[in-house]
Amino acid sequence: MNPALTLGPTSAQLAQTQTPVPPVAGPRLLTGWYETGAPADLVEHHRRYGQLPLPGRPGQPAHLIDEVTAAGLRGRGGAGFPTARKLAAVAAAGRRPVVVANGCEGEPASAKDAALLSLAPHLVLDGSVLAAHALGASEVILCIHQGAAATHTLPCVIAERDDPVPVRLVEVPPRYVASEASALVHFLNSGDARPTTSPPRASQQGVNGRPTLVDNVETLAHLALIARFGASWFRSTGTPQLPGTLLITLGGAIRRPGVYELAGGTTLGTALQHAGGPTTPVQAVLTGGYAGTWLAVPKSLDVPLCQEGPPTTGSALGVAVLLALPRTACGLAQTAHLLRYLAAQSTKQCGPCTFGLPAIATDLTDLVTGHPSAPTALERLHRRLGVIPGRGACAHPDGAARLTTSALQTFATDLHHHIHGHPCPAAGDPSLFPIPGRH
Repeated sequence: MNPALTLGPTSAQLAQTQTPVPPVAGPRLLTGWYETGAPADLVEHHRRYGQLPLPGRPGQPAHLIDEVTAAGLRGRGGAGFPTARKLAAVAAAGRRPVVVANGCEGEPASAKDAALLSLAPHLVLDGSVLAAHALGASEVILCIHQGAAATHTLPCVIAERDDPVPVRLVEVPPRYVASEASALVHFLNSGDARPTTSPPRASQQGVNGRPTLVDNVETLAHLALIARFGASWFRSTGTPQLPGTLLITLGGAIRRPGVYELAGGTTLGTALQHAGGPTTPVQAVLTGGYAGTWLAVPKSLDVPLCQEGPPTTGSALGVAVLLALPRTACGLAQTAHLLRYLAAQSTKQCGPCTFGLPAIATDLTDLVTGHPSAPTALERLHRRLGVIPGRGACAHPDGAARLTTSALQTFATDLHHHIHGHPCPAAGDPSLFPIPGRH
């Protein structure tokens, strides 16, 4: 994949300078990949970015928190929570903390964390160690899913380094909800990767009862760059609300699917063009992964990729995934595929997830297949969508409800045909988007 981006300085240019030159435009996290097409070892990493600027003494987080606050860095795991507030909450707990780098990628359509851990693992480790050293943490725990490609490479990458805080690699069961922050903490404490909702928060009492910083690996990689090049540099691209760059996975009916590093606030249409544009006319794009929102095309092509989402669309970026749906497909049938997958990922902790998700998946399937219960399915579906959000043990049922609601709105014309006795001719088509366990 070779998107038309203005790149940062080449490795040869960096080698001629005593102080590393920060990339000004284009890729930042993946600049080495765009230049060389290969991951960087530790020597090349230090030549490109310089040594990690650790604070003079461990347990002195004030400067790092101030710099991250000024940079406006927000979490890249999906929720977009301000990173400085997380750091400050852990620091305020007043006890020796733990840092958890979350490299588990539960969203099946996302590949950005896997790409980062493969192509720029030292940036992730830099940010993790920097945060741990500043907070006075006893260890860094890097979590990835069992079977991920990084399980074969990261042990060697960690062994290359001589960090002041030990880094431990932990493999987590590859389930959709296992990458949620409270699920990671619960797994590290008990071996059970299920989300929890009861207080206290991880920042107060997390792994082994210690204050715990849980941050996405991309967030920590950005933190490593901010510590080197400063808040003003970080804000020199992106928008005031979402400064910096972000890694986005693009898939579906586009020419060059893959992971791209784009500036915050890039429009939906521009992002698709970076991936070569559609392979066929597109009717909608799913933003935010399988718990995200459908946006109709072409009217949404000017929508910026941001955390809050434009008020007119009701769409927030969430997990940075864009999936283009061709006009030849049925958006409702494709949504039914995703709902059945999400229902199967329930951890059976609450009624909205255990019973609600299979029910709405069945309702939508009945609508698109022309099942005898189809005339009443829409009424049942709306009723269930009104009671599911906000009542689960975690946000999993909320995401499924959001996906379904946006599908009913975006594909209203198809919905009208289905409820008037015209089942979808594409109802039996396979899922166009990846679903684990299906081939």
